[in-house]
Amino acid sequence: MTLICDVHRVPALSDNYIWLFEYAPGSAAVIDPAEAAPVLAEAARRGLRITHILNTHWHPDHVGGNLAIKEATGCTIIGPAREAAKIPGIDRAVDEGDEVRLGDLTGHVLFVGAHTAGHIAWHFPACALLFPGDTLFAMGCGRLFEGTPEDMFAALAKLKQLPPET
Repeated sequence: MTLICDVHRVPALSDNYIWLFEYAPGSAAVIDPAEAAPVLAEAARRGLRITHILNTHWHPDHVGGNLAIKEATGCTIIGPAREAAKIPGIDRAVDEGDEVRLGDLTGHVLFVGAHTAGHIAWHFPACALLFPGDTLFAMGCGRLFEGTPEDMFAALAKLKQLPPET
């Protein structure tokens, strides 16, 4: 299978994005779908079959589209084990050190609890990609809803250890 590693940004709600991660020809995973309609439309426009949803944490602006996308596509939902009871439609719960296969691509799960107590990030080293959810933004880090400043410092320190090309 050919690795693609293309990330398509899909605007959602009034101030959010959903990430459509094209990892092989015609195949994509959705990261943190706030809502279903825009991501389903974008996948159809690009001719992509959604195989997985990867959730970073339980907040509604990250899981709100889970059930509708799963119903429309039959995809597998994977999310944080420490928040599994709060993730709609979850099929597989993962935590620090777990791996997920998307075609020929391996993703690594990093525990970065701070924004929420069970928050995870998805790292795909072969693509030099990180999906940090609400742990890391272009101009800062996420708010502390359930964690402490020390938790966020530890999470950011862990992300800083990733290769610089990430």
